[in-house]
Amino acid sequence: MNVISETLQSLKLSNCGTDTTFFQAVEEVLVSIEPLLSSYSKYQENAIVKRLVIPDRQIQFKVSWLDDKNDIQVNNGYRIQFNNALGPYKGGLRFHPSVNSGILKFLGFEQILKNALTGVAIGGGKGGSDFDPKGKSDKEVMKFCRAFMGELYKHIGATIDVPAGDIGVGGREIGYLYGAYKAYTSRYEGVLTGKPLFFGGSLMRTEATGYGVIYFASEMLKSENKSSLEHKICTVSGSGNVAIYTIEKLKQIGAVPVTCSDSTGFIYDKNGIDSELLKVLKFEKRVGLEEYTNIYPNAKFTSINEYEDGAHGVWSIPCFGAFPCATQNELTLKDATNLISNGVEIVTEGANMPTTQDATALFLKEGILFAPAKAANAGGVAVSGFEMSQNASMGKWTSLEVDLKLQETMREISQNIVKTANDFGDGRNYVMGANIAGFKKVADAMIAEGI
Repeated sequence: MNVISETLQSLKLSNCGTDTTFFQAVEEVLVSIEPLLSSYSKYQENAIVKRLVIPDRQIQFKVSWLDDKNDIQVNNGYRIQFNNALGPYKGGLRFHPSVNSGILKFLGFEQILKNALTGVAIGGGKGGSDFDPKGKSDKEVMKFCRAFMGELYKHIGATIDVPAGDIGVGGREIGYLYGAYKAYTSRYEGVLTGKPLFFGGSLMRTEATGYGVIYFASEMLKSENKSSLEHKICTVSGSGNVAIYTIEKLKQIGAVPVTCSDSTGFIYDKNGIDSELLKVLKFEKRVGLEEYTNIYPNAKFTSINEYEDGAHGVWSIPCFGAFPCATQNELTLKDATNLISNGVEIVTEGANMPTTQDATALFLKEGILFAPAKAANAGGVAVSGFEMSQNASMGKWTSLEVDLKLQETMREISQNIVKTANDFGDGRNYVMGANIAGFKKVADAMIAEGI
């Protein structure tokens, strides 16, 4: 039994196999790095694979807080500190009812390699709670954040672990969390990223992941000598931060993003989705997408209940580029088949692991240009790293400076994974290129640091 199958079997026997998303992420990485392991014995001699798939520590805690009726509510809180070979643990906090240790282990594991690809000195981690901010008042969110930070502050620090936002954790939540951290510690330091601008946040952080997705896709198209995204029909899933700024950047470069989605269904607007309206609906009003048609009656809203069995409506629309920006495993084999039938030429992952393994395999088999999440959506964490640098130096960079650094970072990531894929004999398998490039950087640091 080789080290890959041995490690996967060990995870199954230790019940990690029941954490299906985590196991999926590990399996995808380990299978794709086999050419590296076969070429360099040092990685097996130092048991890097076995060491990498187990978090340094998993922290779980109770969060008790009072709602507006003065009733006691209780949630679970988590922080997975996965690997700090390259720098402080770094990864977002997610507040959503679906959050559990398995989801966070998957996200934290992905974060290790994604962060390595950015070239910023940061490790990988993830955290969050099964608390749902939807439907809660600002005071309830503030009280929850204060209670959550009452435990989390013991485990984080500017050179230890630097959380950021994720699903359910935006500027409002980060502000409350940072205020609580200062109250508990009396320290003013860059312990959270994604902060409001007036106390240490970075310009362009809000836009960074979505913009980075488009910068990366554009670089991949160049590397393949394909035509640009300009004037091309594109489909985007999701309507959160990543999706909205992916749509915004697509429109800025002259593409036509015609879809977005949420938990209720999806919008198709042949004239191009209005990202400014989406910001109002999702960030201010916090309502469902059906309200989009009140402003644009020619746009069509399709309820999730109307989706074809085994398919998601947003991927039924013919397009040149597809950008899954909602959540994990949202693009299935059926969706991939529909996209290929409808002429898709590039699929760029904006969310974390949004494409199922069989769908990814089909895209690669059919020669579709496929940009994996750990490379394509690394722009957000890259700018979080830039925020950490600004906080450490007590400096402030302009939007133009940050944007140029972001473009340079995404270009370098693209060039790195293209070169790596070519070096290991599969020049169009950018999943393999990203996994090997990220793994090698972390593994070499682990070997240099010893055990």
